[in-house]
Amino acid sequence: MIRAREGSVIEVLSERKGLQEIRVRNREGDSKALVYADMTGYVRKGDRVILNTTAQFLGLGTGGYHFVIANLNNTAADLSGPGHIMKLRYTPMQVKCLAVEEQQSGYHRIINGFENLKGRPIVTIPLHSMLAPLCAAVKISRPSVKIGYVMTDGAALPITFSKTVAGLKEMGLLDVTITSGNAFGGDMETVNFYTGIIAAVQAAECDLVVVGMGPGIAGTGTAYGFSGVEQGYIIDGINTLGGLPVAMVRISFADGRVRHRGISHHSITVLGKIAKTRSLVPLPRLEAEKMEYIKKQIEDNSIEKKHTIVFNKGEKVFRAIEEYGLMTTTMGRGPEEDRDFFLSIGATADFYLSL
Repeated sequence: MIRAREGSVIEVLSERKGLQEIRVRNREGDSKALVYADMTGYVRKGDRVILNTTAQFLGLGTGGYHFVIANLNNTAADLSGPGHIMKLRYTPMQVKCLAVEEQQSGYHRIINGFENLKGRPIVTIPLHSMLAPLCAAVKISRPSVKIGYVMTDGAALPITFSKTVAGLKEMGLLDVTITSGNAFGGDMETVNFYTGIIAAVQAAECDLVVVGMGPGIAGTGTAYGFSGVEQGYIIDGINTLGGLPVAMVRISFADGRVRHRGISHHSITVLGKIAKTRSLVPLPRLEAEKMEYIKKQIEDNSIEKKHTIVFNKGEKVFRAIEEYGLMTTTMGRGPEEDRDFFLSIGATADFYLSL
């Protein structure tokens, strides 16, 4: 069930391609809301809108926003452009897009003719917050690298929701975006992450491909009940395509929750139980006590038997964050508060740059 309310637009706070942040008023007061223009069209001050208020009512992590379901002053929007693949299928909000796999697409022949990645490294990340530091750490050393991001549908579905992606593209740190599955709004659209990877490599001709969910992650406190399990079958998918999966892990010694100490239980579950095929796992070199803790986790969960572990320093990530003025945090903690988390990202960048 959803909690819907009617309201009126009292102010457009900001606007970028495909997205508006607005202030709306209804009987319950004033609130912020987001408008996805590809779904409802842009709104103007005074427009009457239908709002999905569910997440804010429940206090969920959507940034305190309502979402505009419909603009009652714009009820005659028409379809435009080619394509017939639907995302958010069989829901009232289903949207049409041109997927690269379609015969109408100029890339159809390229996608259809794909054979093998021939050992190409493909990086998979468990959290969206890792994307910006990774791109920055690579670009600061090798600016010519063309980076493509395949956003899965494991979290936020509209890529326009991501301020991270918008900022990275504006700074030239991210070159191409591909939205896969039910995620939508990227430079390219694909039916699943397999063809997302193929499109990034074959159609967009990216040098570095990063695969992972958008902002947000669903978790329940249970072993398997979190949307980050997707990293396991992304690893398997990369192997299926003939690539080399490079699996970034979540590491922290600043998080007060025991299950996230050292290598997070999420990463341990993915590497130890979900993934059925081998990946390369870059880890940072930390202080002796922390290294001992992590190595014990690896041994206790037989991760070294299933995956190839490599250690790198990862320090350049901090210079990159400072150089590009990134405001990246993890659970509200920046590089100074959670240094090991960011070193894990830097270790992955070091591995890629060593190739």
